[in-house]
Amino acid sequence: MNRARIIKALSDSPMNAHQLSQMLELDYSTIRHHIEVMEKNGLVVSLGSGYGMAYLLSEAMQENYGVFEKIWDKIGNKSKNDDTEDGLDEGE
Repeated sequence: MNRARIIKALSDSPMNAHQLSQMLELDYSTIRHHIEVMEKNGLVVSLGSGYGMAYLLSEAMQENYGVFEKIWDKIGNKSKNDDTEDGLDEGE
């Protein structure tokens, strides 16, 4: 679910790992791990260098964002409700 949350966040505007960490209330190293995997798989691209490096959705992800939204609407919200009912936090 964390990668989907990152995709949702980056759909609004490019952000660096620190901004994503604060917005999604996840550890910085967790964000960096997910971003690295997503970059390798062509979902996000980076701009700049160093600590302030910004990430944005790749062109392919932007073109297919509608498909992502349909999937998120079906399973993303359901998973969030299930986690709440089970007393689990999304980060667990």
